[in-house]
Amino acid sequence: MKIGIIGSGIVGQTLALGFEKHGYKVMIGTRIVRKLENWKNESSFHGLIGNFSETAAFGDILILAVKGSAAEEALKLSGKENHADKIVIDTTNPIADAPPANGVLQFFTGQNESLMERLQASFPHLRLVKAFSCIGSAHMVNPDFSEGKPSMFICGNDEAAKKEVRKILDLFGFLTEDMGKAEAARAIEPLCILWCIPGFIENRWNHALRMLKN
Repeated sequence: MKIGIIGSGIVGQTLALGFEKHGYKVMIGTRIVRKLENWKNESSFHGLIGNFSETAAFGDILILAVKGSAAEEALKLSGKENHADKIVIDTTNPIADAPPANGVLQFFTGQNESLMERLQASFPHLRLVKAFSCIGSAHMVNPDFSEGKPSMFICGNDEAAKKEVRKILDLFGFLTEDMGKAEAARAIEPLCILWCIPGFIENRWNHALRMLKN
């Protein structure tokens, strides 16, 4: 299966290497292709590099891994004709440009909306699944914690798409917690605020979230 990663920042790069590790063919998409040449030469990445449209056409499953404020534009640039019936894993969070307040990130969405819902409304043909949004990039691929596997909270309107994403999360070393439809992103996206607070306040970034069950 081929993976197209729309976004070439640290999240996109980390997931590109992770998917390659697990045997997927990968293309990573960027606005400026040449800016990734050094990274490819210095990393273990053996996949392809293209623009957003080429990457969306390449992938059987797409990963949206851009800054939240750039998410809608990135999907437009990727080309509706390239989306077909593809699953899109949405890793984005609606983080505002304003600095954190006492370690608390600010969002550009309100309490009763989410970025994922905005994207689903703008691109109703996409099979969006929220995932990889509540953990730092350093722990996105087979995280190793003494307490065991962390939880990955997902949501989306397409049940079949979520089943496919669950398979990926199993490979990547997570316990998947399906929170339901797209509206659940209103709760999942703010988990990145919670995850970041120890980092901003105490410079502690080596942690993850887990749902305990009886």
